[in-house]
Amino acid sequence: MWNAHQALAYTSLGGKTFTENNNRETISMVNQKLTAPEIGFTHDDFAALLDKYDYHFSPGDIVPGTVFSIEPRGALIDIGAKTAAYIPIQEMSINRVDSPEEVLQSNETREFFILTDENEDGQLTLSIRRIEYMRAWERVRQLQAEDATVRSGVFATNRGGALVRIEGLRGFIPGSHISTRKPKEELVGEELPLKFLEVDEERNRLVLSHRRALVERKMNRLEVGEVVIGTVRGIKPYGAFIDIGGVSGLLHISEISHEHIDTPHSVFNVNDDVKVMIIDLDAERGRISLSTKQLEPEPGDMIKNRDLVYDKAEEMAAKYREQLLAKQQGATAAPAENTEVVGEAEEIPAAVEEVEAVEAVEAVEAVEAVEDVAEEIPAAIEE
Repeated sequence: MWNAHQALAYTSLGGKTFTENNNRETISMVNQKLTAPEIGFTHDDFAALLDKYDYHFSPGDIVPGTVFSIEPRGALIDIGAKTAAYIPIQEMSINRVDSPEEVLQSNETREFFILTDENEDGQLTLSIRRIEYMRAWERVRQLQAEDATVRSGVFATNRGGALVRIEGLRGFIPGSHISTRKPKEELVGEELPLKFLEVDEERNRLVLSHRRALVERKMNRLEVGEVVIGTVRGIKPYGAFIDIGGVSGLLHISEISHEHIDTPHSVFNVNDDVKVMIIDLDAERGRISLSTKQLEPEPGDMIKNRDLVYDKAEEMAAKYREQLLAKQQGATAAPAENTEVVGEAEEIPAAVEEVEAVEAVEAVEAVEAVEDVAEEIPAAIEE
């Protein structure tokens, strides 16, 4: 039996087709008139012609098709091929499908992805799921380019971190990028704000950061020159990491005191409460740079008399902001008595540049942190 396309082709070549409601007598009469000499070739000739000029379908093509038969675990689709194509239930959606009727309706026309070449019966296998995945990757690339913050619920955890779904793709949050004191297992079901760390369709990896999203949100409420109270969470040779309300800022070793310091360990211990001033906010990198040096009434007070620095912090910060404002306005501020903060204002860019080098190290460490749990990163597309 020919499909609709073959029947149309036959008609265009001089043949005629009939609807099922034609009675046998009419068919017989017409068939007597449609003799081989009148049309010039037989049915076999016509079939051979169809084979010669048939459409060629290849895996990876996206074609329109019409649903004409729904089965318990799949559906038959007319895409204009000689044999109806088949779509199994597992290829009907990016999400779990229990019944074909959840996705398809009889006589519905839509796009299908050709998944495999013809089998021994000449039948192609189709997919909707692959089209949805292609569009999902396109969407997450767009979101990453826009540096968008997305929200998603944690549906599972593994040794390396937590799993979420973004646009139907499975995403991974490394443990080092989860900013919460809860055990990972307790995050299941909780919705988190997230930023994109890695979108790699070729490697089938989608990696996100909860920490970066929190930093950005926190940074929107912070200002350069503001004094904040934090807790020392980590100490490195180049500085101390200070937790300020759930996000981490860097107190670089050059910004601890006007006097030389060999190592931050000589001034701070982990879990120390500190009062610091924000000297730089980099929303693009999610970096917060801090200083106690700019709060010193006298050079070296962070080493000799830390309590005095904390007591005078607001006063020194006010002077710092005045000098910063004057500099921005292109004015020359008069030196303030008993303080070097005015003279140091011109050195602020240099201090920030030093932090740039540290940030490069941190960036490498962040990549290494992801690579350390690489085997725990699940594929974004579940096979």
